[in-house]
Amino acid sequence: MRPVFHPVADHAVLVEFADQIDPAAHAAVLRLDQALAAQPFAGFAEAIPAFVTLLVDFDPAATDHARVIHHLRGLLEVPVSARPAPVLHEVPVCYEQDFAPDLPDVARACGLTPEAVIAAHLAGRYEVAMYGFAPGYAYLSGVPEAIRLDRKPSPKRGVAAGSVIIAGAQCLVTTLTMPTGWWIIGHSPLKILTGETDHPFRFEVGDHIAFRRIRAEALP
Repeated sequence: MRPVFHPVADHAVLVEFADQIDPAAHAAVLRLDQALAAQPFAGFAEAIPAFVTLLVDFDPAATDHARVIHHLRGLLEVPVSARPAPVLHEVPVCYEQDFAPDLPDVARACGLTPEAVIAAHLAGRYEVAMYGFAPGYAYLSGVPEAIRLDRKPSPKRGVAAGSVIIAGAQCLVTTLTMPTGWWIIGHSPLKILTGETDHPFRFEVGDHIAFRRIRAEALP
């Protein structure tokens, strides 16, 4: 899979492996991210993986777009050692009505019972694909086909932190009280924002997530 390189301002290169969400493209993003971490160039600042792109930020006083792209092309030709086994995180989630206001609507739209929606959500195989939009917003791929819905026609304001939300093939556990047009199907007490400078988020891109059902009594 051959990427396209896009200069960004005077300090970054965007490496684009596809123009739509694709598992093979995401795997290529993670491989390049791993290779760059092992063999950084002079002036490298950070790399930010997304679904099908890798943004490579650099110090423009130390290097430039052409040299960065040359280095990245070289990394693409080098075999990458096997990635470490992904870390599996268990995320507790309560699906009771007070914490899952959209669960009945999701069930109706999908032609399922609420319990069947919950079962499908629990059965999903989720991977942290990227962070974006707000601090700690880890976009998880892997929502089962049976419960995939487009976003709601209009967003809801004041959605509580810890809400478990879905839209299309993606799932997310919110970290802040904010509006969202995604479907709210549960609530998790897990703290994704760690407060640690060196490791501010609980998950790494590429980690796996398994949801575990809990009752409201287990919530703090």
